[in-house]
Amino acid sequence: MVEFGRILVIIGLAITFSGLVILVAAKLFPGLNQMPGMFIYEGENFKIFFPLGAMILISILGTILLNVIIRLFR
Repeated sequence: MVEFGRILVIIGLAITFSGLVILVAAKLFPGLNQMPGMFIYEGENFKIFFPLGAMILISILGTILLNVIIRLFR
């Protein structure tokens, strides 16, 4: 159970760190919401916003971050 607890703490710290990075990046680079791959569909009564480019970028950065964290704790 101790190892499972450590894994949960590491995942929580990684999510917290990722959130802080996103908040800081949004303040420093306000043009991030206009990246290529942002699909917006507007109907009469609704608006769909699908940030495909941002999701791919966050996925790549998250993978790199988790690999670094896992290598540090080996």
